Amino acid sequence: MHKPPEDEPEERLSVTPPEEWAAGVPAVAHAIEYSLRQTSPRRAGRTLLTMNQVDGVDCPGCAWADPSPGHRHRNEYCENGAKHINDEATSRRITADFFRRHPVSELARRSDLWLNQQGRLTEPMVKRPDSDHYEPVSWHEALGLIAAELTSLDSPDEAVFYTSGRVSNEAAFVLQLFARAFGTNNLPDCSNMCHESSGFALHETLGTGKGTVTLHDLHHADLIFLVGQNPGTNHPRQLSALEEAKRNGARIVAVNPLPEAGLLRFKNPQQPGGVLGRGIRIADRFLQIRTGGDLALFQGLNRLLVEAEDAAPGTVLDQDFIDSHTSGFEDFSRHVREIGWDDIRSATGLAREEIEAVRDEVLRSRRVIVCWAMGVTQHKHGVPTIREIVNFLLLRGNLGRAGSGACPVRGHSNVQGDRTMGIWEQMPDAFLDALRQEFGFEPPRAHGLDSVDSIKAMRDGRIKLFLGVAGNFVRAAPDTAVTEEAMRRCRLTAHISTKLNRSHAVCGRTALILPTLGRTERDVQSGGEQFVTVENSMSEVHTSRGRLRPASTLLLSEVAILCRLARTTLGDDPGIPWQQFEADYGTLRERISRVVPGLHEFNRRVIRPGGIRLPNPVNEGVFRTSAGKALFSRNAWQMPLAPEGHLLLQTLRSHDQWNTIPYTADDRYRGIRGSRQVVLVNPEDVAGLGLTAGQRVDLVSVWANAEERRAADFEVVPYPSARGCAAAYYPETNVLVPLDSVAEGSNQPTSKALVVRLEPTGAAADRSEEARA
Repeated sequence: MHKPPEDEPEERLSVTPPEEWAAGVPAVAHAIEYSLRQTSPRRAGRTLLTMNQVDGVDCPGCAWADPSPGHRHRNEYCENGAKHINDEATSRRITADFFRRHPVSELARRSDLWLNQQGRLTEPMVKRPDSDHYEPVSWHEALGLIAAELTSLDSPDEAVFYTSGRVSNEAAFVLQLFARAFGTNNLPDCSNMCHESSGFALHETLGTGKGTVTLHDLHHADLIFLVGQNPGTNHPRQLSALEEAKRNGARIVAVNPLPEAGLLRFKNPQQPGGVLGRGIRIADRFLQIRTGGDLALFQGLNRLLVEAEDAAPGTVLDQDFIDSHTSGFEDFSRHVREIGWDDIRSATGLAREEIEAVRDEVLRSRRVIVCWAMGVTQHKHGVPTIREIVNFLLLRGNLGRAGSGACPVRGHSNVQGDRTMGIWEQMPDAFLDALRQEFGFEPPRAHGLDSVDSIKAMRDGRIKLFLGVAGNFVRAAPDTAVTEEAMRRCRLTAHISTKLNRSHAVCGRTALILPTLGRTERDVQSGGEQFVTVENSMSEVHTSRGRLRPASTLLLSEVAILCRLARTTLGDDPGIPWQQFEADYGTLRERISRVVPGLHEFNRRVIRPGGIRLPNPVNEGVFRTSAGKALFSRNAWQMPLAPEGHLLLQTLRSHDQWNTIPYTADDRYRGIRGSRQVVLVNPEDVAGLGLTAGQRVDLVSVWANAEERRAADFEVVPYPSARGCAAAYYPETNVLVPLDSVAEGSNQPTSKALVVRLEPTGAAADRSEEARA
């Protein structure tokens, strides 16, 4: 068995120039090195060779789509996917002895890295009231404790049921069915914190919350925008798709405050040129935009396109598409002409000539795709920005046409499937009506709580019980101090998890750890061996089947845990056969097929190679909006402002990280090794603020009414970021994100535009000492 680290790793920062290319042989070497630190060569090889293959295991990491069957590489995974899957398949184990040696108060002081490296959870554990230790508990008692707490609540709305994108479609459907049968729509999920702005804006303008493109579209586009995303770290297999698009003649425009290695050049380790050659240039044009300037950029592009049509009527805009399939063009076009170039320049930091050059790229392109991620969504004006991207696509008919469309790039394996299965606090009545017809109960209709509002309700004492299925809610959420205090106010918290994380150490009066099978493991129920299904970013639903022996005989699957909890809480109900669902997931999929549109004959169709592609009405020319057409929108010009002496800070991942969990303290593409306590600042801003490279500073975020939050003791690293903008890693900097700072409409935390000042470490203490003197 591979031994976990006993002590926290020593931090010693080393900084080198950022890399100018991604992947290649080093990516293979790092993936193998990390995998072999976690488990045996045989076990690692078994996971990797079945990963993302037909009838294999779906990568538990990002939600990027797989190539069609027959076109997949034997090694259809990326460096980070290999790390992620073998991090789950680790040979390290946590037993009851671990919790005897480590009280909860100590675990709360440990780093995210150390907690994750301890290994797989192996048996149910409970922290009883007034105890500082977890202790073993039987499954019967553990589920009984939760059920007793649920049934003692004054209202079902005093409970919250949270999930992350790691869960399967089957588990997600059971969770929402249980919550609604119990009587609440309190179903927050990780989408609330990453792509809620995408869903909100796309629903408003197109009538669907999902992207409209396929891998085939991406491969055959003429022009692709990558906006506010870093594919080299967050979804590296996208680089392979972009490589194919480039070979087919596409041009790519990257829009980002930081020059990311994956946006510059890609060395595909599966191709000879990626091993021996220079690889392929990804971005033909790099727009180093100010943080939060994307709305103004697309307003500028849209103004230029409208004016080009004025100059040469009938040659620029797709007037037939606009007349037949859209509404609101005249109002939009009047408004966009009023956006001033001084405003566009100040928001973007780009010269007009740079934006005009991009306009010329657009005019030469018949098929255009815009991809975006959290660099767009996590802003106060995230929703208007995506609406403006839709305006851009509508102008030249780049929706519903092959090789074109909107592509929000989801960052977690099945986060889109969660929503399809009903994990949303405000599912439409049509879905709830289908539940009622299929299962014979009346689902609650009042909208429930999303992630931000759940934290507020816990803080205010209105939520008594928190159940988390996968994920690390405490670390993923904003305003860390407020979130942790809110969680500790709960009477009971329970987490269905594979590995240890900080959410287990920041818990309610009674706390439960319910260990579950990983996606890599065989799932055998009384009805035989089971498979589960997932949905990727491009609306493809396919199977995932684990191959490894479970980490412990005491593990239950997510479906089994939730079905047993539902039976214990609600009793046997002939309308909802929980025991049958647990025994045979096929019976569950049969019921799903009658509730979820597009999944008819679910069991038969999903086992075909490639699975099921869910229909997207936009690609059929159908827009389920109030007007029955795609909607142009008027979006007021906005930009985040930082006062003199302050910077705009964005939180981001390191390369050796997945979601909230770092695998090492390194970020080699950015040249950072040995520490995560760094803040990346443009060299001119370092000098202008009177700071020096390597200086220790506190990051102090400034919010309404001069309210301040502090992340202490970060090292200044000069970095080629956009002027006036800085970056630091999350979750360490989530403490700086105010709970009330959210995107308009979507209520998503604004983690990409924090107004901060950099204060020399110790200065606050010195001022306090002077004041006392």
